[in-house]
Amino acid sequence: MILDDYQNRVDALFKQVKETQRENIITAGKMIADTIEAGGNIYLSGICHSIEMDLFNRGGGPAFYRVFHYKLDVESDARERDRSDLDTNMEGLGAYILKASTIRPGDILFVGSVSGRTASVVDLAWEAKKMGIKVIAMSSMSYAKDVDPVHSSGKKLYEFVDLTLDNCAPSAEAMLHIDGIEADFAAASGLASSFILWSVTSVVLDEMMKRGKTPLLLKSANYPGGTDYNNTEVYPHYKKHGW
Repeated sequence: MILDDYQNRVDALFKQVKETQRENIITAGKMIADTIEAGGNIYLSGICHSIEMDLFNRGGGPAFYRVFHYKLDVESDARERDRSDLDTNMEGLGAYILKASTIRPGDILFVGSVSGRTASVVDLAWEAKKMGIKVIAMSSMSYAKDVDPVHSSGKKLYEFVDLTLDNCAPSAEAMLHIDGIEADFAAASGLASSFILWSVTSVVLDEMMKRGKTPLLLKSANYPGGTDYNNTEVYPHYKKHGW
């Protein structure tokens, strides 16, 4: 059954992450603990179709992750026209986005691009590094090494960020070939990235507790007492201490 093939492939993916990313996961966790101790913030930008939301405002999760999302609304309702002759590259927009936010030099910004070359992500990371922000990228090294960069620097994420966490997704993302279907099946990056982010968080908890700072974890808002605990204990603690 495809079900069995899929689950076996997922087991192999997680095994690969465990065997190859342990040191990077520990390094990322220590970087976060150091940044929190220094009074910095930890921002999660878009990772693998918003998998970062699995850690934000979740029962069992910490309050020290802050979501870094942005959008630019432009109203120009008119008839459809061909725009293929226009250069729509928006390099430099990341600088505006960062300067309009609460992020500061020394903070950590997580970014994600499975291919390592997504134009808007590379631009944001590039501008963040210029501002003195520490950047941790979630990417697939197999994928990134198979494609060319699109940023004017000639670089992909892993070539200039502070740390790359390899989600071990194969090139072009899908994990499983099914006879009779041309394209492969089942994306790898979301599963692996969530696993890696929670693993990194476990290291952060270890590190902070070693340093005498025990983070409060959120309770599920739908479980009795959860919302009250979060509102009276966790969020005020975060607002006061940043963790």
